[in-house]
Amino acid sequence: MSNVVVPQLGESVNEARVARWLKHEGDHVETGEPLVELETDKIDLEVGADHAGVLSSIKHREGDDVKVGEVLAVVEDRAEASRSGPKTASGSENATPTDRGPRPVSPRKPAVPAQTKTDAAPSQTKATASPNPPTAAAEPRRATPTALRIAREHDVDVSPPITAPPATEDRREERVRMSKRRQTIARRLVEAQRTAAMLTTFNEVDMTAVMLLRERSKEAFKQQHGVSIGITSFFVKAAVAALRAFPELNAEIQGDEIVYKHYCDIGIAVGAEGGLVVPVLRNADRMSFAQIELAIRDFATRAADGTLTLEDLTGGTFTITNGGVFGSLMSTPILNPPQVGILGLHKVQERAVPLNGQVVIRPMMYLALSYDHRLVDGREAVQFLVRVKELVEDPGSLLLVS
Repeated sequence: MSNVVVPQLGESVNEARVARWLKHEGDHVETGEPLVELETDKIDLEVGADHAGVLSSIKHREGDDVKVGEVLAVVEDRAEASRSGPKTASGSENATPTDRGPRPVSPRKPAVPAQTKTDAAPSQTKATASPNPPTAAAEPRRATPTALRIAREHDVDVSPPITAPPATEDRREERVRMSKRRQTIARRLVEAQRTAAMLTTFNEVDMTAVMLLRERSKEAFKQQHGVSIGITSFFVKAAVAALRAFPELNAEIQGDEIVYKHYCDIGIAVGAEGGLVVPVLRNADRMSFAQIELAIRDFATRAADGTLTLEDLTGGTFTITNGGVFGSLMSTPILNPPQVGILGLHKVQERAVPLNGQVVIRPMMYLALSYDHRLVDGREAVQFLVRVKELVEDPGSLLLVS
């Protein structure tokens, strides 16, 4: 017999939620076969059996929160299971909800409402009931003229209370428990705004040169590297160069000290079904355009199928987020603590702009840099964003960024 326990979940992750049981009590399982899916605030993972046997007892039902080391289930050797005999749903101490029959009731939720005095003694209730019980259509009591006069003298509002309209099918409400990831996103966003002196500066970049370069080289690039060249890799390269020029934006505050990072681990925000995740490009300052594009494509694929690891999501010295893929024209990105800078990209849109005394139509993008004013002054933030703009508008210069 062996216990199936909640495994170590990674740095700073101590709790998970039982998302789905893949096996039922009484099922035969093989060594390493997945038994249950756990949901954490960063990733979802499967927990398998240590050895072959029979899943004899499930200790936590779907939706339960569990901590590292807690017992999830018990797997018995097949010989032990055959001696003890199959357990019925009523004989199991901790039955799990399955599709084999009605869902058992959680100990925290009684099967029926607790018995009330009305249920226990209807005759007593009837005897003590009010002789003139109010009805649903009863009108609120009207104030007397004297009460109205006194209320006006004391500036008191005696208007009838506004009641909510009756519930109908087109006014339904649904209560859904937040996922662990959504809870963490909510907590961290509030924490970022509470703990950092966050400001945002804006600029715009002419994407003409980038668009022309992509158009000229897209076929050769894809044939050589197996991936298309996108916009984000240009901004990763530009951000790396700007971070070297303004190292405060690649640092963090720890107590009363500043920790400068002499490497660039760039987080790339990716939209996933369960919420935004930020996998990290390790040593982005050493990556080529092709390596960046391949890594970003890999992140997007694994975010979609839920196979990102904790290592993928841990750390990062600076973040880039692109709301433009969803059509955003301008936004204020929120810091990803303990980082002190985040660059927001937006939709490329043709606009009329002045150029050499003439009005021309150019593909333009708004840029936003949110920064922690405790460490980064406005001058550095503005100059950082100007440097990114200059590099992207002259993409040939990015080839010199090693």
